[in-house]
This record gives sequence, C-alpha cells and structure tokens, in this order.
Amino acid sequence: MRRRDLNALLLAAALPLPALAGPAAAPVARPGPEALLRLAARLRSLDADGLSPRLYDIPADALAASDASGYVKALYAAAAAALTDLVLGRVPEPPGRPDIRRAPAAQRLPQWLAALRGSAEPAEIIERAALQHPDMPALRLALQHARARIAAGGWPIIPPGDTLDPGMEDPQRVPALRARLRAEDPALAAAEDAGPLYDPALEAAVRRWQQACGLEPDGRVGPATLRLLNRPASAWMNQIRVAMDMRRAAAPAAAGRRVEVNIPEFRLWVAEGANVLLDMPVIVGKVERQTPPLAVRMTAVQFNPPWGVPERNAREDLLPRFRRDPRAMMEKGFRVYQMIGGERVEIDPMTINWAAVDPKHFPYLIRQDASDVSALGRLKFVMPNGLDIYLHDTPDRHLFGRAGRALSSGCIRLSQPMELLDLVLAGIPGWDRARAEKALESRQTSFVGLPHPMPVRLAYETVLVDRGQVRILPDIYGLDAAYLQLLDARQAPLPPPLPPLARGPAPAPAVARREVTPARAVPQRSASTSSTTPVQ
Repeated sequence: MRRRDLNALLLAAALPLPALAGPAAAPVARPGPEALLRLAARLRSLDADGLSPRLYDIPADALAASDASGYVKALYAAAAAALTDLVLGRVPEPPGRPDIRRAPAAQRLPQWLAALRGSAEPAEIIERAALQHPDMPALRLALQHARARIAAGGWPIIPPGDTLDPGMEDPQRVPALRARLRAEDPALAAAEDAGPLYDPALEAAVRRWQQACGLEPDGRVGPATLRLLNRPASAWMNQIRVAMDMRRAAAPAAAGRRVEVNIPEFRLWVAEGANVLLDMPVIVGKVERQTPPLAVRMTAVQFNPPWGVPERNAREDLLPRFRRDPRAMMEKGFRVYQMIGGERVEIDPMTINWAAVDPKHFPYLIRQDASDVSALGRLKFVMPNGLDIYLHDTPDRHLFGRAGRALSSGCIRLSQPMELLDLVLAGIPGWDRARAEKALESRQTSFVGLPHPMPVRLAYETVLVDRGQVRILPDIYGLDAAYLQLLDARQAPLPPPLPPLARGPAPAPAVARREVTPARAVPQRSASTSSTTPVQ
C-alpha cells in the first residue's frame, strides 16, 4: 500500500464508525489501519466460503486516500452484508424447497452485527461466522481444491467412444482416463503407469470413483461414468458452493422419531435424535417425473393398497402394454373402466381395440387390484400432500441392486418396507409384526392410523460430508443449478440495521448451539388415501 493511502487509513481509524440506526450508540472499538486492511482482505476472500465478493461492493483501499470516512462506511456496510449471508445463508427461502429448513432466530444476527462493530479485529468475526457449521472446514478445503483444478485448466478430457472395460488397451482413452483419476486419487497417482493398458490399479481407481459418485462400481467406463468424469471442474465447484450456503442457519433435526430421504443419494433412514434406527436404499423419481422435496407427516399405513392409475401413467406406460398383451395385463390385476351415462362401467380389456386408442384422448380409467404383483406392493405409507407422493412397497426388488435408482414416477419405493412398518407401528396398542402379517395375508385393503404422525422429509443434498471426507453426487434434477442462480443473483436481501450497542467493547457473539451432525451419519435434513394416486 502506498504511504498516502496508509496515512488515510490512519485517519480513517481515528474517525467515528458510521452512525447506527435507532437510539444513540455508545462508543465502540475502533480498529487500527492494519485491522481495516485485514477486514477488506477477508471480504475479498469470500469466494473461499462459496460467496461471490463482487456482490458486496467492497471499497478499494485507494478510496481511503480521497474519502477516508466514506471508505470506512462502505467497508462496514459490505462487512455487515457479508456477515448476514454467512450467518443466515444468502438464499434464505428458496422457492419450492421445503426441505431446506432455516432457523434464523437461533442465529442471533443482531449479536453478530454488534460484535462486528465492537471488535478491534472485525475480520475475525467474519471468519468465525464462516465456520459455524462443522462441515465447513471440509467443504472449504474441497472448494479450494476445485478452484485449484480450474486454475490448472480443469480435468483432462476423456475422448468419447465405446465402453472401456478392464483389460482393454486404448492408446488415447486409457491414458486420458488415468490422467483424469490421478488428479483426485493419490493411490492411483502413486501406482505404476501401465500406458494404454486398462490395468487392475486403474480399475480399482475407477471403482472407488464410481462408488463415491453413487454410480454402479463395476469398473466399466460407460456413458454414465464418462459423462460424470468429463463434467467441468466448475460444476463440482458450484455444487460445493451451494452445499455451503444450504448448511447456513440450518434448523436442528426434530428430537423425536422421523423419516429422512435424500433423493440424489437414493437413501432413506429413520432416526430418533442422533441415532439411526433404519437405513435402506430406495428408488426415486426419474428425471421426467421427479420426486419433489417435501416436509410432511406420515399419518397412516395402508395394507394391500389398490392402485388407481393416473391418466399420464395409463397413456404413457400402460397403453403400450395393453396393446402388446391385454390378457397379461388382466392377469396382473388391471381392470379397465369407462364412464357411460355418468356411471363408471367395467369393460373387458379383450374387447377393446387398443391399437386404435388415441393416447392424447385416453378414454378409460384403469385400476390395479391389490396383490403381490401390484405396482404398490403390499404396503403404502400415507403422508398427505398436494402432489400425491408417498412411500410404498414394490415387487421390482431387482432394481435395488442398481446404483442409479431414479426409476419411479415420483414416489419412493422401499427396499425394506416391513422394517419401516415395524418402526412406524411401534408403540401403537395392539399392533406388532404378527398382526401386520395377518392384515397383509388377508388380501383385504385396510388402514391403520398413526396416533402421532411422524415427520417425513424428502431432501435434496448432493454434497455429503462423512468424517471429514466430501462426496459429490450427480445433480440429477438440476436443483443445485437452480439454487446457484439465486446464490449469485445481485438482488439479495438487505442486511438488517446495525443494532445499538451497549457501552464498552461488544462481546463475542453468543451463538446458540445447534444440533448438527455429519451429513452421512444423520443428515439435518402422505399420500392421499384415494385409489387414484399415482404409482411410482
């Protein structure tokens, strides 16, 4: 810094800080010139916290030479805005994301702002706020690595082509694959270079990478694996940035028993406090029929549920099957109805010319009887919501062996429905596994209501932290990309007025302790009973 600017900062340090809103404020600590420079430098490094410094109008240090008072005022305004976003999250209420639960009142923002104004080292207040959540150090390090990779030119690109299998030789694609994974995998980087041969060391690295990304860890580099390997480093960086902001001001998990689903992880768990009682793989909605993030309550369980097929499923999924073999559809319990004279009349599927049915004007209602081969399986867990989303059993057990399980029409298919049923019915007088088995064996549709509805959250979190290790899952629905647009939008909520201060130096912020746990262990994170709810 030039001597003239340093002299201006010395003058600025002696000036009173900008006037506070509200009653007259007591004297506050005046940072020295070096502390002001450190505050400005800390604000310019907000990209390390996933925030864009350009959004905070940080004044140039040279401004101190021409307008010392204006420099201090602008610097503290930028610091207050940044502190607010670090404490509360820059995107406080994303539209359509009820799974993101904030607890702004618990963060005591006025105390943080008071501490900023009352500290002789205001940069330390910014740093303390940035690291509140226990996942932040690991996320910050992962973000640093992603930025370094971008600065180095990004990932090596693997040329397109047929699936690469272990044991193959390819003089172009195998060395490119090895270079791509060596950038992330120390074990592979230390292994001997086998040139064009897809050797066991490279295969093990591919399997590790696939496992971390939620892919089938088969060691084969097919279209899905290749597509993710060739994603630009900026995409990984932006997912980390979104994850950092989503964790800010995160509300603590409910103390009682609850059901949590992480959609892009294809995983459901039941937790009670910090204890995980059940953990299972699930199937979620395909990209064109997404499972929406939800925060609802489970109110009932339905045994032997019938399925009233929604029109979209009927015309897109079932009509081709009726055209191929209507008798096979009858054997699977499908019934066809038509409204005639205002009444619903059952029609024999064998009498219908299915080839002539126009899918754009589908004239029939279709229902599937409850059975072992019903699309809903034998159990449906009801959680009322306006989107007809629920949890249910499925006869397609083989699908749970896949790594990518975005396969349903929106609802959650369960790999362990009976184990979930045991936990849901626990404590309800007269109900146990034996009685539930009898209800299922009766083949009759029946309900049991829950006297204490259980919270259910369908969350969307692609960046997981487990014992300090960061895993990044595919953004299968593009929700991270949508969040990123809000995160980088210029129009952000204005920080609240700076609070009046008590006489004397302001204390360090008394931040309320929150129940936070690593995302992998216990992430902080009803359907209609009508037979016309959609199968998934």
